[in-house]
Amino acid sequence: MKTKFAIIAAVGFATLAVAGCEKPVEAPYDTGVCWHVAPQKDGKLKFNSLAKNVPNVENCAATLEGMRIRFNRMGMNQQQMVGAYQGNFLFVEREGIFVSRGLKSGRYLALVRTGDGRLAVPGAMPQ
Repeated sequence: MKTKFAIIAAVGFATLAVAGCEKPVEAPYDTGVCWHVAPQKDGKLKFNSLAKNVPNVENCAATLEGMRIRFNRMGMNQQQMVGAYQGNFLFVEREGIFVSRGLKSGRYLALVRTGDGRLAVPGAMPQ
């Protein structure tokens, strides 16, 4: 029983060691550029420039949301989308827009959806 546990533990640590060697994907740091992030068949990510001269992360999030809505009008039924802005990843989710420094890092809520589906700063709308 102890050897079985030791083998399982060794395989688990080896897996963590290999996963730890992966270089994390970084979002582009171009000033004022809003990106749409598209996964490729080979597992890599493609960064497509969506808008330039974007003043802040909230406007980039709104641009991504507009893109999602246009895709849905074309019949794609896209509920989630990933974007990037000045080194941060933006995640368009059903609950709102989340921002993170990495794809697998912790996310914080930047914009929430109101009752009618619009985006607002958390706490700006009455409960």
